Amino acid sequence: METTFRINQTSRNFSESFLKNLSLDQLNKIPDNFKNNIIWNIGHIIVTQQLLVYKLSGLPMKISDELIAKYQKGTKPEKPASQEEVDEIRSLLFSTIEKTKEDYENGVFKNFMQYTTQTGNFDIHNVEDALEFNNYHEALHVGVMLQLKKFV
Repeated sequence: METTFRINQTSRNFSESFLKNLSLDQLNKIPDNFKNNIIWNIGHIIVTQQLLVYKLSGLPMKISDELIAKYQKGTKPEKPASQEEVDEIRSLLFSTIEKTKEDYENGVFKNFMQYTTQTGNFDIHNVEDALEFNNYHEALHVGVMLQLKKFV
């Protein structure tokens, strides 16, 4: 699983580069023909990782219910994110995966509710599957963010 965690760290480093190099207006801009923006995509990958790994394991998530409601699948930006919200997302970008790695190494993930994804009907049977699928999911959103960056 070490490679899985390294890949996730690499993905998060890439996502952080958008936060470092783009203005608040650029992070919030929704270009024509797009449904969301760069900051929504970053918030979404954090929320999805927590849902896939912690919620499906029957464990408390490390993020707020408000964040989940705003960035889970099926949502879209309703108003621009504030700098305070961007700062929170930036801190969660790494703290959530560090905690996940620690919890994994400590054997916290004992139970798992099998889940079939909507993307390709992939069955997730255990936390290892969830962590690996999460990397695929994050890569998709990094691709979206690269496209969005061209228009902001």
